[in-house]
Amino acid sequence: MRYLDATQWRARRAAHERRVDAWLAPHLARRQAGVKHPVEDFLFTYYSFRPAQLRRWHPGAGVVLRDGLPDRDYVAVDGGVTLDTAAAAKRSLEWIHTLLSRTASRPPQFGCFGMHEWAMVYRTDSVRHDQVSLRLSPAQTDRVVEENRVRCSHFDAFRFFTPAARPINLLQPTRESQHDNEQPGCLHANMDLYKWAYKLSPLVPSELVADAFALARDIRALDMRASPYDLADLGYAPVRVETPEGRAEYAAAQRAFAVRAAPIRERLIEAVSPLTKVSPLAGSV
Repeated sequence: MRYLDATQWRARRAAHERRVDAWLAPHLARRQAGVKHPVEDFLFTYYSFRPAQLRRWHPGAGVVLRDGLPDRDYVAVDGGVTLDTAAAAKRSLEWIHTLLSRTASRPPQFGCFGMHEWAMVYRTDSVRHDQVSLRLSPAQTDRVVEENRVRCSHFDAFRFFTPAARPINLLQPTRESQHDNEQPGCLHANMDLYKWAYKLSPLVPSELVADAFALARDIRALDMRASPYDLADLGYAPVRVETPEGRAEYAAAQRAFAVRAAPIRERLIEAVSPLTKVSPLAGSV
């Protein structure tokens, strides 16, 4: 057990709340006004972690908060309160650990050029973000998909492909094959570090969840800038992956995000390893 005195943990809690409030306030204002934002609101609508949950601070497992009060998450121990890890533990711990470990063990791949977003609008009149227009005509958009190899390895992106786009993907990822397919260069795998962080909450420090959220927020901006949607009026200059220059720009940004994601993934692995029956390297390939 590690101990935090009241001054220490209250300062950490206040710093976390200030950091998160800068993200929450604009989202909550838009929600109250009934306004949608395809970039800034995505993490609050696609993922299931509620704003109040993101804002609440936890130190992680194995920490005693001096002068803390017991509640639904914390139990009294000698010297203060600590997380009730028995109540907080989830059956998916080992599944998440294996996914993170196997993903970390693979070499990153950077050749997808964001075609997953284009495959989601391929040969269809029904688009996910109907409040914004496409940059190209439907025929031109379809041609971009047809002239580039679609090689998405991420199931939760692939499942939104149109029926016409699924057969042309290099892989046919499934939930069952997720451990075998995910790789650390994938934008969505790195964005999903936020999902795995909050699913591990409150067993991991809230600062780590917030770090994963910040990464996912920046990745979402690139994801949509490289998409077929026109977000220039919202301040997002397009990454024109339909051109060689745009594909090079995308791959460079993808590499930078993989570098940022790696320590967050490792911190999650290190945090969850003591809570599972597997070693930190279990599941490596």
